[in-house]
Amino acid sequence: MESVTGAFAGAAFALFGAALLVWTGARTIQRAPVALGVSPVASAALATLFGVLFLVLGVWCFTRI
Repeated sequence: MESVTGAFAGAAFALFGAALLVWTGARTIQRAPVALGVSPVASAALATLFGVLFLVLGVWCFTRI
């Protein structure tokens, strides 16, 4: 039963992290703001950091199955 929970959590984290990285990359390429009212460099860097963090967390969950 724990493997099902780990697989679900890993999939959720990995999908969210990948989607956040794709979205941040698309917004950066279009020179559109990643977050309104925040420095463009800081918001892109923070979104990239969290995207990578969630992707790594998803992979880590998959390795624990």
